[in-house]
Amino acid sequence: MKQRTILREVSAKGKALHTGNEVTLKIKPAAANSGIIFRRIDQFGSPEMGVCIANLGCESVRCTTLVSNNTTVHTVEHVLSALNGLGIDNVIIEMNASEPPILDGSAKHYVNLLLSAEPITQEEDKKFFTLQEPVSVSYGNRSLIALPYDGLKITCTSADDRGIHTQHLSIDIDEKIYISELAPARTFTIYEDIEELLKLGKIKGGSLDSAVVIKGDTILSKEPLRFKDEFVRHKILDIIGDLAVLGMPLKAHIIAVRPGHTINAELVKQIYGSGEHRSKATVKYEDGEAYESAMDIQQVMNTLPHRYPFLLIDRVVKLSGNRELRAIKNVSINEPYFSGHFPGQPVMPGVLQIEAMAQAAGLLMMKFGNLKNKLAYFMSCDKVKFRHAVVPGDQLVIDVKLTKVRGNKIGVAATECRVSEKIVSSAELMFMIVDNKD
Repeated sequence: MKQRTILREVSAKGKALHTGNEVTLKIKPAAANSGIIFRRIDQFGSPEMGVCIANLGCESVRCTTLVSNNTTVHTVEHVLSALNGLGIDNVIIEMNASEPPILDGSAKHYVNLLLSAEPITQEEDKKFFTLQEPVSVSYGNRSLIALPYDGLKITCTSADDRGIHTQHLSIDIDEKIYISELAPARTFTIYEDIEELLKLGKIKGGSLDSAVVIKGDTILSKEPLRFKDEFVRHKILDIIGDLAVLGMPLKAHIIAVRPGHTINAELVKQIYGSGEHRSKATVKYEDGEAYESAMDIQQVMNTLPHRYPFLLIDRVVKLSGNRELRAIKNVSINEPYFSGHFPGQPVMPGVLQIEAMAQAAGLLMMKFGNLKNKLAYFMSCDKVKFRHAVVPGDQLVIDVKLTKVRGNKIGVAATECRVSEKIVSSAELMFMIVDNKD
């Protein structure tokens, strides 16, 4: 199975749910392996952020939030759900505000928008996150369990505190099922919660045009319910959107009791393998070749001694055995070197691209030798080439392959940096491993 993007740019306009702002959103094609990227064109430099676990924000009251440096996007779960439900891997979502338009409160309009853009396959194989053992989280009367499963299945129970509108649904999800059975389900709220949400600065753009309100036994809506169990279907829609933060489609059976964005985010973190409770999860390509889970920024910092402003690896997205590694460096306008290199025309220095490649190679060497309390010292570089400028907003994809290793002391690596599939720099690096105390 191949990765997918869209053939042409599409756009939507509308009011944001929580801020109430008028928003224009554009979804644009992106190269293979780019992932889903948000771009804030209302901010200086049009900063970008990838949809990934490293950018998952802490604030998740009634929405999913992504944060990178000083850039935030929130209430992104419906557009991410549509992309995940349609199996679209690579797009750029451009917005002139912090929040997408809520539209009718479902994912139906986003699905229709993406279908009108014509999803197309790309040359690169699709990657899947395959669970190897159960993972669970629980908060009070809320719980989520992820079980190994060949596909995506969600079994969900939705209920309010009074137990009046309890609904249950178990469904195997594919593109057709998502489009017809889940995407039209609208968001909903309890009438008694509205005042508290307004005090929190939420739902400023909410109305019966974009949500269903439950008042006792009465359903307040501009139209009849689209499904008799519309509430639990929307909960499943939200779970699918929140799972998109993994950065690749998940193969698992999710069993959810009273899910919400906060507990959904915690499950995603546990699946990903961060924190104290590590799941034995692997990344698999469709051809069956297995890769280890990526390293988040905390794991990178636990391995490398570098710190701000000289840590030039944001995360590792692939480890193939002990010989190949792919890392990411998001190039922000806030990088300290841009103020002087060069004023008015910022360009990432080539020597820092080499340093980023060297740090990635050092990570790989640590992994290769299973080395602790060691440091990788950069010794020399050869066959260095710079082909294209790297500028703010670019995402540097760093590929490293170990070509020679001598007794866990000396390593030689072939390295390349890419931006949007274009090779921007490359080098052959040599480094040595020494004791940390030395």
